[in-house]
Amino acid sequence: MSVNLKAAPFNLNESDIMWVKDTISKMSLEEKIGQLFIVLGKSTDENYLRNLVEKYHIGGARYVETDPEKILVQNRFYQKISKIPMFIATNCEDGGSGACKGGTKVASGAQCAAMESDWAAYEMGKIGGREASALGCNWTFSPIVDIVYNWRNTIVNTRAFGNDSNQVLKLAKANIRGFKESSLLTCAKHFPGDGIEERDQHLVMGINDLSCEEWDESFGKVYKGLIEEGLETVMVGHIALPAYSKKLCPDLEETDIMPATLAKELVNGLLREQLGFNGLVLTDASHMGGLLSAKPRSLQVPGAIAAGCDMFLFFHDEEEDFNYMLEGYHKGIITEERLQEALERILGMKAKLGLHKQTEVPLEDAKKRLEIIGCEEHKKIAKAIADESITLVKDTQNLLPVDISSRKRARLYYMESAPVSNCEGTDPMKEVVKDELERAGFLVDTNKSYYEMECEQSSRFNRFKAMEMAKVEDFKKTYDIVFVFVHMKGYAQENNVRVKYSAPHSNELPWWIREVPTVCISLNYTNHLYDLPMMKTYINAYEPTRECIQAAIEKVIGKSEFKGIYNENVWCNRWDTRY
Repeated sequence: MSVNLKAAPFNLNESDIMWVKDTISKMSLEEKIGQLFIVLGKSTDENYLRNLVEKYHIGGARYVETDPEKILVQNRFYQKISKIPMFIATNCEDGGSGACKGGTKVASGAQCAAMESDWAAYEMGKIGGREASALGCNWTFSPIVDIVYNWRNTIVNTRAFGNDSNQVLKLAKANIRGFKESSLLTCAKHFPGDGIEERDQHLVMGINDLSCEEWDESFGKVYKGLIEEGLETVMVGHIALPAYSKKLCPDLEETDIMPATLAKELVNGLLREQLGFNGLVLTDASHMGGLLSAKPRSLQVPGAIAAGCDMFLFFHDEEEDFNYMLEGYHKGIITEERLQEALERILGMKAKLGLHKQTEVPLEDAKKRLEIIGCEEHKKIAKAIADESITLVKDTQNLLPVDISSRKRARLYYMESAPVSNCEGTDPMKEVVKDELERAGFLVDTNKSYYEMECEQSSRFNRFKAMEMAKVEDFKKTYDIVFVFVHMKGYAQENNVRVKYSAPHSNELPWWIREVPTVCISLNYTNHLYDLPMMKTYINAYEPTRECIQAAIEKVIGKSEFKGIYNENVWCNRWDTRY
């Protein structure tokens, strides 16, 4: 069945449609198969890039973030050697920082949700679009339209726009509006929706356990609202939606329930037919556990296209996956009709972007556009958003605002996730925190964590040093106030991330909490009160950036007011977290 390329979101004229059809008709089978893949470039070496393009005929690429000029040169080279213009994608989930080193980290989804207006979400898209476009990117894998119903979920805790479907829809629309100013394709993810459970689809198949009615009123409402606004692309997650799979396939056994990436009833039946989505569908990253554990790789690769996805995100092994897709076509897993439909959507979206009409801008002119990346104008906006979003969750000890003249001597505990290796070192933002506290007027003494000791000089005695605590009375005489900054983070190692001390019985454990007034500030997740209910003054600052750190400290000392708002997830369904 031919795709309606005149309809939204393509809106192509006859000339553009003719280019799509003519181009497909002249492609070899291998070229058609290659268009189904988006690769993750592992190098900017031109020989490596040429091999990807000429041997596998790839439809698009994402890349590892590096210096802007390297990315620009790489992206220009991709387009120069590609027979069919390529999608160049990036992850502008929080602004331009996902596009390259030095890009502007504008705000997280949670920051946007902490504000009454949709201004921050719009600016996140506008700035992210400007900076990504300057690099030669034409597609962003954002916005995230998951809904954080489960406070334990740290996969989308700060990435998503909150726990209310109406708010998520409003902010996603604003975010897309910002990206449109730079003509980037946008991509709503992760259909059918993350945030219901606490497990991570990077590691295991996610499960959205909502009933059909509950899903319609939440995630369904969000996707339908965006589709009606002209949403171009959807990323399908390795997340099952059992209620709808069973409704659309009544004879389906539980053992046969698949992640949406392999579930035809969800991609075609729910997304396309019920919600009316006519745009391009791609899988989430194919090296994630939620897909890898579902079927043998030889069936995963063509199976995703057969299920209704138009593009397959990333190779496990270039030659192997390409051949799996080709064999899937020869075996009839991918029908001729399904392949044609996918290609029409892929090339149709490239035509929507006008890639087939673009001419190359001189390199020196293109390099001048890079000046916008991380520029002062963008940083000022990030600073303004930080001021509007920093959230005081509680101050039951009535400590704020802190009078520096009477609470000048500060002890700083910086709690961070373990470094992947000692070679990487510990979090550099600790020094930024210390710098900003001192700039505010505090005399700061920092605690050294076990991680820092090990990175400096590994020793079996370090764990004992990390347990050493001062005498209570000495501590009280030495310090007027304690600051605890928490920057826990994680990626594809555990299903959720919780507060973890750097060593057993660490001196980071708040043994001083009833002795010296303490302020706790989170630089990422919003749910730390579950593990730190004893903190009587708790602030969510959302991002480990100088802008957010500075804004939080200014509010602590009364230099500016707290303006951010929070939702009930911060209490983690516990009574003790509130006091």
